Amino acid sequence: MRTTFFPRFLPLLAMLLLAGTCVAAPAPAVAPSSRAEATKIVADMRRVVTGNGVERLEKVRIGGIEQWVSIRGNDRRNPVLLMLHGGPGWVAMPSSWYFQRGWEEYFTVVQWDQRGAGKTYVENGPAKLAPTMTRERMVEDAVEMVAWLRREFGQDKVFVLGHSWGSYLGLELAQRRPQWLHAYIGVGQVSNAPESERRGWAWTLEQARRDGNAAAVVELESLAPYAADGTQVPLADLMKQRRWLNHYGGMVHNRRGGDAEAAAIRLSPEYSDADVAGIWTANDFSTGHLLADVLTLDMGQVRKLDCPLLLFLGRHDYNVSSSLAAEWFERVQAPSKQLVWFEDSAHEVMNEEPGKTLVSLVRYALPFAARERDVRPD
Repeated sequence: MRTTFFPRFLPLLAMLLLAGTCVAAPAPAVAPSSRAEATKIVADMRRVVTGNGVERLEKVRIGGIEQWVSIRGNDRRNPVLLMLHGGPGWVAMPSSWYFQRGWEEYFTVVQWDQRGAGKTYVENGPAKLAPTMTRERMVEDAVEMVAWLRREFGQDKVFVLGHSWGSYLGLELAQRRPQWLHAYIGVGQVSNAPESERRGWAWTLEQARRDGNAAAVVELESLAPYAADGTQVPLADLMKQRRWLNHYGGMVHNRRGGDAEAAAIRLSPEYSDADVAGIWTANDFSTGHLLADVLTLDMGQVRKLDCPLLLFLGRHDYNVSSSLAAEWFERVQAPSKQLVWFEDSAHEVMNEEPGKTLVSLVRYALPFAARERDVRPD
């Protein structure tokens, strides 16, 4: 039998061996040899190739200065979604390659480096920007940006998504120009900032005590009374609190700090080497001018909005207290409102649960545009 079996199956065996050889010996992986090569790979992978798509990186004159925006989407007839980044100064544009690509199938997504942040900081420089770094100027910039987008894309209404510090700007915008918004989407929503700080400090101290971390306990206890009513938290105290809060996963759930998110910036096709080099200087600049003031505000006093409200909250967010934002959500009145909990997230919802973020935008936000026939025809 062996003399008849082997010849019969020899061709098949040869084919299998040949196929196996092809599968088992792929070309060796070659790491990118430079940042330029790495960012080109990212750019090529996410290139917008649809006939009516939009892929723009440009300066827009807002508030008397040139400010940088990235505008991307598969169909310019889709509703516009403007993301207001956090910080102040923690830009989202250079890491948006990771979390945003799916959004672009349903929205025309605008990333904007605000005054004093990212590419806009590098473009203008600190001497020019410093006299203008006020909360009111930042809110007026946001109003101007939305007005420009409405004209540029011929849409009466847009979506605004505010993250962290950007949620302060977004909530102000929703109060001042509700008629311009399909809905306001708050992520890591600022409410009563001093109470949020106190809750974050108390949680962090509890984690340190459970961990037996004597150094953290001593440093955190030295800050008491932390964020007392009516007083600004010194930035040095804030940084001590944040150091340990981040260490225990209050910013990124079950991870110590935002190192991965910070590293992702270096893969941004939108950012030149000079932009990357300037990003942390810009972040410190914006923080120094704006953060302490913002942390004295009680946005929980907002009781009514005249546009739909969506909140995307990380269950484990202690950087900006999600429990406090949920309490505000229960009190505020709006034509429509929806709270979506992200059970595996802290403060970086779009990075920690990007799939659920996309699904939530499509499920809860997009219908507001559809009701006004502000979506592309299928």
